[in-house]
Amino acid sequence: MSTSVVSDPAQDGCLVHNITHFVRALRRAGMSVGTQQVLDTVRAVSMVGFTSQDDFYCILQACLVTRREQYELFAQIFRLYWRDPRYHERMMAMLLPSIRGVQAENPAEAAARRAADALLGDHMADESQPTGSSDEVEIGIDATGTAAAADRLQSLDFEQMTNEEILEAEKVIAGLVLDVPPIRSRRRCPALAGRYADWRATMRQAAAAQGEVQDLVRRHHRLRYPALVVLCDISGSMSVYSRTILRFLHAAANRRQTGWNRVHAFTFGTRLTNITRHLHCRDADAALAAVGTETPDWDGGTRIGDCLRSFNTVWSRRIMGQGAITLLISDGLDGGCSDRIGVEMQRLRLSSRRLIWINPLLRWDGFLPKARGIREMLPYVDSFRSAHNIVSLTELAAVVGLRGDSGEKDRLMMELRKNAQPIVSGTAR
Repeated sequence: MSTSVVSDPAQDGCLVHNITHFVRALRRAGMSVGTQQVLDTVRAVSMVGFTSQDDFYCILQACLVTRREQYELFAQIFRLYWRDPRYHERMMAMLLPSIRGVQAENPAEAAARRAADALLGDHMADESQPTGSSDEVEIGIDATGTAAAADRLQSLDFEQMTNEEILEAEKVIAGLVLDVPPIRSRRRCPALAGRYADWRATMRQAAAAQGEVQDLVRRHHRLRYPALVVLCDISGSMSVYSRTILRFLHAAANRRQTGWNRVHAFTFGTRLTNITRHLHCRDADAALAAVGTETPDWDGGTRIGDCLRSFNTVWSRRIMGQGAITLLISDGLDGGCSDRIGVEMQRLRLSSRRLIWINPLLRWDGFLPKARGIREMLPYVDSFRSAHNIVSLTELAAVVGLRGDSGEKDRLMMELRKNAQPIVSGTAR
């Protein structure tokens, strides 16, 4: 790329064409860039000009990036498209570990695979095919296997997936079953082989039969199913995971015979939004599109304490009766007042039969609860689990109704005590 000052890019059709193609790559990677932003970018380059690559990067970033979480993806695509003359070969080299099925040896950075996928497009599939000698062709055939690809997709982080892999993962997630065992109520109902004798009903039958006891009426505890309450963080740091987990919960809300009495769903970022009616839409894509329209704070900031207080004040008594199971989906990174989180978490826990915290940050092996928000929330949850790939979602579906499951909570609480971190006292129910 030339380092001379460009006074009028409109006269240089090549530069305008490259900017347009660069914007298309951003859109394919998932960024929302409008036509007006493209025109503003060309106009800004024309008016300001640039004398270095850094100047050109800052101009494009100021015109095309509208959210903080888009910076990393924009930087990846810019580096591959503008700064590196051999960006095509570098992208293929970056994707080689995943093509060979040994991604664990050299994992890609966050957003790097989507950036490469956005720039390569269909060329990636063509160039990944083995060419040359017959030995290379044989190696390529041996390396391709649907079972190996399926296993890799199961353990691949949602953040590291390409657009095509996300579509494949969504198909697998739609088939997962979030089942729950029934709860034994204190109320009793008639049963032929019940455990308890119903003496009143037995005496009434004896009175009708001139005082002769013919049969002993029995009763047993009535079984009922709990409600599922979901509180999903939709801030910028949770965007990819929230969208995937909401699709997983959509399948649970619309699948028959899973045991749930009702499924209530809420999203929170800077405010709390009830998305229950949208989640019960049969079409998953239409449901998520409606949720995106209903929640203007998607990809925004996070005020966990304020949103939990809003839920406890307005919604808790309406929907948390009869032992509801609550799923709290958040990374615990609060941008508001952290002093309120502990009190509101305690209220939420007292209203829930089980409070399960799903935190994608657990995907890191060395994760420690150092953030204040995480330290305030952790003592009040019954189970602490991750949901960063298909395997973790499958494990969550298997233990969501088990009262003895605590996930990673016990280990992290030991770390807190060992490091003498100030925590809020609390024990699991």
